Amino acid sequence: MRQVEPSVELLAKPNIDWEAMRTYLDEVGGTSWADRVEDAESPDAEDLLEFSGRMCYRSWEPGLNPNVSRVRTDSAQYLGNVVKSQHGSVLEHANFTFVLHNVSRVLTHELIRHRAGSAFSQESLRYVRLTDIPFWFPEWAREDPELMERSLKVLDTLEEHQQWMADHFELDEEGTKFSHKKHMTSFMRRFAPEGLATGIVYTANLRSLRHVIEMRTAKGAEEEIRLIFNKIGEVMREEAPAVFADYEVVDGEWIPGTRKA
Repeated sequence: MRQVEPSVELLAKPNIDWEAMRTYLDEVGGTSWADRVEDAESPDAEDLLEFSGRMCYRSWEPGLNPNVSRVRTDSAQYLGNVVKSQHGSVLEHANFTFVLHNVSRVLTHELIRHRAGSAFSQESLRYVRLTDIPFWFPEWAREDPELMERSLKVLDTLEEHQQWMADHFELDEEGTKFSHKKHMTSFMRRFAPEGLATGIVYTANLRSLRHVIEMRTAKGAEEEIRLIFNKIGEVMREEAPAVFADYEVVDGEWIPGTRKA
């Protein structure tokens, strides 16, 4: 048995092709917006959201739309108004991809319920054979000696059984067909605990992330998923500060100023 800690890494985020964007803006008369925003320090994700929102009203500058006589020139204020006005569809244009490492299948079973605006690719135990049982214990559990002693014995037994089955099914014998390995590995995973540490690639747009961060850091949420989404929340506050500016964090609970954006 191997004790592990859940972790989050950001793998991918929006990257604007400004040349392509300017080709469009040159046509519609929005170059002054690009001149103001491109060299600013705002993240590409937020610039993409602002571009998408301004497209709806042709609000690059006054006069392009005769119905618009005044426009916001501060990007953070503009995006804050998008969130406050609950124009959530604009937030769907920016996607972020994370790898969640050493998280349990308890967590992944809950995470994939948030499938709207999301994509998931999880390590498959039908193909990946277990050689040990990586497992995370919360701090309160590690402080309980009897609980840890009993739990580690159970996990050591399960780990030994995985190793015994691999030998019993001759999975490492020369000439063993992959189809046999897959069949037996699929069976062997039935003896793995739901708390087994695994990995999943998680992609979500900003609208979805706002919702899931709120839901899964709430006080009543499962403790491991609270831990992970607190980490994701911190990442997103760095990556899209204007979009997450309305959040207040109280005892690990991310509370938005505007819900259902």
